[in-house]
Amino acid sequence: MIRIKYCLVACLAMAVLPAFLPAYPKPDFENIMLRRTGDGDPVVGKTKSQICQGCHGADGNSKDALIPKLAGQYDVYIIKQMRNYQEGTRSHEIMNGMAAPLSDRDLADIAAYFADQPIMQGTAAKPNETGEKIFLHGNLEERVMTCAYCHGKTGKGIDPSTGMYPVIGGQHKAYLLKQLKDFREDDRVNSPNAAMNKTLKALSDSELEALAEYVSGL
Repeated sequence: MIRIKYCLVACLAMAVLPAFLPAYPKPDFENIMLRRTGDGDPVVGKTKSQICQGCHGADGNSKDALIPKLAGQYDVYIIKQMRNYQEGTRSHEIMNGMAAPLSDRDLADIAAYFADQPIMQGTAAKPNETGEKIFLHGNLEERVMTCAYCHGKTGKGIDPSTGMYPVIGGQHKAYLLKQLKDFREDDRVNSPNAAMNKTLKALSDSELEALAEYVSGL
């Protein structure tokens, strides 16, 4: 009787336990969607993205410091941003119109092309203790989470399964700084679970400047 009761309790516990655990999907590393380029065709995407290349560069490395580099960016991140522009979740005087006519197939191919390029590289900026500390360690007193937790220690992302957190290491400083300020002021609100908005609230202008400089050099 004791053994039967034990089995019943154990079975009930196993049935209830999943409700208390996070519902993380098991990665399927053979699934093509987990590759950096996703299921798009980078060859077709090269042609489709020609109008994009005018601003973002033929290899995804823009020359204008306020226009983001896309070289080696995760396809899922690029697609998400374009869909946000289509939906109006994210606003830009040029990008909303550029994104509007693109189909899901177009987005997948264009994203695959830029994702397939060599990953953006920084210029190894001068030592920056403040920016490095925030990026690698955050600030527990101010409840600022470490940037590396989501973006990787080199800012190049962690792996394709976490592609919703973009490659930022080597991105233009001016672009990074503007996005950081926009998130802090809630002028941009499309990060997962508003993570960026919450994380940056406690940071000053000088800290954001230091952070942008550090990340741009990675």
